[in-house]
Amino acid sequence: MASALQNLSSYDETTMPDASEMAFGIVVAEWNAHITHALYEGCYDTLLKHGVKPENIHTAQVPGSFELPVGARILYGKHKQLDAVICLGCVIKGETSHNEYINNAVAQGLISLSIATGSPFIFGVLTPNDEQQAIDRAGGQHGNKGVEAAATAIRMAALKKNPDGEKRKIGF
Repeated sequence: MASALQNLSSYDETTMPDASEMAFGIVVAEWNAHITHALYEGCYDTLLKHGVKPENIHTAQVPGSFELPVGARILYGKHKQLDAVICLGCVIKGETSHNEYINNAVAQGLISLSIATGSPFIFGVLTPNDEQQAIDRAGGQHGNKGVEAAATAIRMAALKKNPDGEKRKIGF
């Protein structure tokens, strides 16, 4: 569903797993820092909101979104106890098709890390057509993708810890 049709910060908080014993990595791209730092704040605050201790949140900054997979791998290698690594970036379309190459490379890199390690590496990268769309998704009118990435990380980390899931019916 297009993010223009929903708020990225909306999720059912009542179904969130307890994250008080979990540890997370957050890798943030410096490029488009006014956007990525807003994503980071939303992400970090959401982790805290769900019980993650500040000392269990490890952060690294990389030059741009293209470097997110390597930064994530380095952070994961340094802190082996991480339950998930969240990658935050923003690649604005611009005048060339560079965004397609970067976004695809990051997505492929993160899925490769997830499969190779068995740990979640979360794609929290905005892929907007212009700066206003990025602002709208980094705490603006469409919420904050960083919040969504943190909620996804908590849910995936809980699944990793308990692959059988909860013993209740889910709604499909």
